[in-house]
Amino acid sequence: MPRRSPLHAVLALAAVAGSTAGPPIDAAQPDPARGLELLLERAYVEPAFDQEAFDAVWQMWEEPLRTLAEQSSPDERRRMAYRRYGLIERPGDPAKRPLQFVVDARGNWTINCLACHQGSVAGAYVPGAPNAQFAMETLVGEVRAAKLRLGKALSGLDRGALLMPLGGSVGTTNAVAFGVAVMHFRDRDMNRVDDRPPPALVHHDHDAPPWWNTRLKQRMYCDDFAPRGHRALMQFIAGRENDAEKFRAWEDDFRHIEAYIESLQPPAYPLPIDAALAERGRAAFGRACAECHGTYGEGAEYPERVVPWEEIGTDPVRLRSLTATHRRDWGENWINAYGAAGDVLADPGGYLAPPLNGVWASAPYFHNGSVPTLWHVLRPASRPVMWRHADAHAATPQGVAAPAPFDGNFDWLRVGLAVETVEATPPRLSAAERRRYFDARRFSKSAAGHDYPNVLSEDEKAAVLEYLKTL
Repeated sequence: MPRRSPLHAVLALAAVAGSTAGPPIDAAQPDPARGLELLLERAYVEPAFDQEAFDAVWQMWEEPLRTLAEQSSPDERRRMAYRRYGLIERPGDPAKRPLQFVVDARGNWTINCLACHQGSVAGAYVPGAPNAQFAMETLVGEVRAAKLRLGKALSGLDRGALLMPLGGSVGTTNAVAFGVAVMHFRDRDMNRVDDRPPPALVHHDHDAPPWWNTRLKQRMYCDDFAPRGHRALMQFIAGRENDAEKFRAWEDDFRHIEAYIESLQPPAYPLPIDAALAERGRAAFGRACAECHGTYGEGAEYPERVVPWEEIGTDPVRLRSLTATHRRDWGENWINAYGAAGDVLADPGGYLAPPLNGVWASAPYFHNGSVPTLWHVLRPASRPVMWRHADAHAATPQGVAAPAPFDGNFDWLRVGLAVETVEATPPRLSAAERRRYFDARRFSKSAAGHDYPNVLSEDEKAAVLEYLKTL
């Protein structure tokens, strides 16, 4: 069974806590439980929609799903909506609120960091797992349509989504462009500056990393360009509604939130592992992978190495989307303590080789989420060009059943997302259905690069896959 964070039990308590988010705590001693409670109960941006709009969103769905929802109970419609949008019900919460939104006593829903950074693995809640099922573009678009039908006012998120994409594929978002856009209209002290022309943005989809590896790194992001710190977590609340004073007032909150992130531990692989095969894989991994990804177990070391793009060869769009000016401005801002938090790399030159603890539970892979399983990571020539999230459960090894609660969609043989490879997108799909397809030929979505496994034999690749389950 997975190694559960000690905060797993706290989640049930935080889920039913009051909207005041509890009494103040000494900021000199950041508290992980308090950090989780703040994520769940305190709204840092304006509400995205209300309960009435969410309850009506099923009316925007394509057929036959809309008719099925109409014939279902309100509870079943809610479960259908959660599945469609990649939302997870809070464990132990009588109100059945989602982890990914703060829902207040008035029924206002406000998105939080867990929208991207808290998903499920094989149908089970695993703290810190990236949300590979999050359908942000679909959720915002369909709720906006429901609001218009109900005569409700649009939120800032609704209006922003009309100007920039939120995510072209389920499980990925346009997060980097979000960050550039909101920080563009701030001065170095985080005061709002409205007289600047719109920023030049390179829209592209990005895959969220697992939070449980954050504590192993000194820096942030897939190119490692920025120092890690609690203020850095705050850039995504830089909407028009928050002035510089709010950033300073909420700084202690984000110390607690950072403590929560750093407390998370990787989940243990829940199925039996072939120890002898894994040991052979450890030796092959040490020869082909450890130089960049580090070593594990006793005496573990993580080098936090940025690999030049000319060597790694994965999709270059993310690396090139941030200019040297973007990076330098970020480094001289209050967010980076005016440079005191550490040096910013104006030109990282490549991508970080991430730590691989819990890698089995962090599919899909690469910074753009283009590779669905570890089996495909190890076989560059076999990576699918187009795939879709599968509806049926994938197979488990012969004679082995996935234990509860890991009984949802997962490819236990290839280790990663259960997907179906397709030749082309079927005609006459709704926009929501199209986003369940990943096309590696599209801009920023290439699955090429990271060809290092080619030095391994097929037997060695099978052994490395077994070893990766042990991390």
